[in-house]
Amino acid sequence: MPPQDMEPYSVEPVTLIEEVFPQDTNAYDTLFGGRLLSLMDKAGGIACAKFAHREFVTISIDTLTFIAPARQGDLLEVTGQVVYTSSHTACTKVSAYTMSKATWEKKIICEGYFFFVAIDSMMRPIPVPQFVPSNDEEQREWDKANDIRANMLARKNDREA
Repeated sequence: MPPQDMEPYSVEPVTLIEEVFPQDTNAYDTLFGGRLLSLMDKAGGIACAKFAHREFVTISIDTLTFIAPARQGDLLEVTGQVVYTSSHTACTKVSAYTMSKATWEKKIICEGYFFFVAIDSMMRPIPVPQFVPSNDEEQREWDKANDIRANMLARKNDREA
């Protein structure tokens, strides 16, 4: 079935909540960037799987911005949402927040765009349902992800030339 004929299973975001434990921190008692990146990658991948009912692997992380640190004892809320698709790929915008246990007030600490490719059991790319923006904000995110993908493909072509 061509991707344009498949319907997404869910366009709802995926949210993970974790606590920052001592083993997750560096000498400054702040969260290791790699630990945060792992959680963000997981949220993005699960969002893709929920969207398409496919297995996905990460192919690119782009426009990742670390805004503020998370500290030992903080709660982390990591949300991934599909914002773009092409024939075999999906892009999630992933946002990470710290949350106070006392007030549950959220503060953004990191954002990025994670690109994944859908694969079959032989690790070959397979088609995915297409994300269709339904409002201005979704269209802005789709356009941004499309631009990121175009730049990524241009860089790949430059390396192969």
